[in-house]
Amino acid sequence: MKFRDTGQPRVLTVTFWAVYAVMLAGGAVSVRGLPGTALFALTMVLVAGLWLVMPAGRDAGAARKLAAPGLLVVVPFAGEFVGGLHSAMLLIAMVHVAFLYGMRVAVRVVCAYVAAMGAVIAVLSGGDWGVMAEQIVLLVLFAVFSLAMAAALIEARTQREAAQRLIERIRELAVAEERARMARDMHDSIGHQLTLIKMSLENAERFRLRRPEAVWEEVGQAKEVTAQALAESRRWARALRPLALDGHVGSGALERLARSFDGTGVEVGFQVEGAERRIDPDAELVLYRVLQEGLTNVLRHAGARRVRARLAYGEDRVALTIGDDGRGTSHTADKAGAAGATADATAAEARADAADATVEAGAEARADVAGFGLSSLAERVRGLGGAFRAGDADGGGFELHAEVPVMRR
Repeated sequence: MKFRDTGQPRVLTVTFWAVYAVMLAGGAVSVRGLPGTALFALTMVLVAGLWLVMPAGRDAGAARKLAAPGLLVVVPFAGEFVGGLHSAMLLIAMVHVAFLYGMRVAVRVVCAYVAAMGAVIAVLSGGDWGVMAEQIVLLVLFAVFSLAMAAALIEARTQREAAQRLIERIRELAVAEERARMARDMHDSIGHQLTLIKMSLENAERFRLRRPEAVWEEVGQAKEVTAQALAESRRWARALRPLALDGHVGSGALERLARSFDGTGVEVGFQVEGAERRIDPDAELVLYRVLQEGLTNVLRHAGARRVRARLAYGEDRVALTIGDDGRGTSHTADKAGAAGATADATAAEARADAADATVEAGAEARADVAGFGLSSLAERVRGLGGAFRAGDADGGGFELHAEVPVMRR
């Protein structure tokens, strides 16, 4: 059963109009004469009008809430024309009294209604105690059933709302945990680069008299690392944005992340296949990080002009594939080796002019930062019961593929 934020609960809406149609059909067959037809038509118009203005929540105005007890009063008049067909309508009216006023008030209203209807039955029974007792017992049983149904529906709605709040809380906690982890990684990467800049400037200050020509080398290196740190900080700023970007989750959040890489010199495409389904918050967050890492690696290493991301929803799994037209892992490995050689040469030069502790710190700082790391992402994907692979694509370039269950068991 699905309760909407506004309007009536769907199960009651469908039931109401189905019963309403049956009552109209029954009245069309049984009602004879102009006065009876006019009175029946007026009664049915009032019933429909009261339903349409009846709110679904307790926070509605007092005037609109009166539609529920009003329906209790009007529906019995329709019963004079269609017999017992109006009973289901009375049930709906009693349930709505509970929705709008709470169970405590609903019990009082229903008891008063039963007492009033019992008095009417006593008058109309003509002193036939058997008929009167039978109808009153049926009325009481009907009222008890109505209140029980109202309590069950209210409990179902309460549980659904609680579950929704819990899901949102889990999502918030997952995002907060991820942001904390990323903040620690950011401290390591940006902190190392700042340490390198500081060391280069200290070397420049130390060399200004003994080796003036080396000063500009150190300043140039500090400038280069500053540019790297700036690019890194921009990447982290993009990464630290929450998963629910401006209210977007699921494919909307992933597409928005892909669009955030526009203007970087790489053409980024994003497509969704299959009917979108709500997935586990942890799985959604991991897919978000996979896309983030994949696009970031393309910018940093691939030398690609185009990258395509495809999110495919299956029956019980969802897959994210990221492919580019770059040079693949062989070029990335060569580039990493060259970077390591440069770092070693720089460290050797510093070792000749500074203390060993300073050199060791500089060498560590000059190490290439791996970002979130594909190996870490692979562990997280597999920890959710998913599959992960990364490597050169058959047609060239690099491909990253992550597949996770829609919901964890």
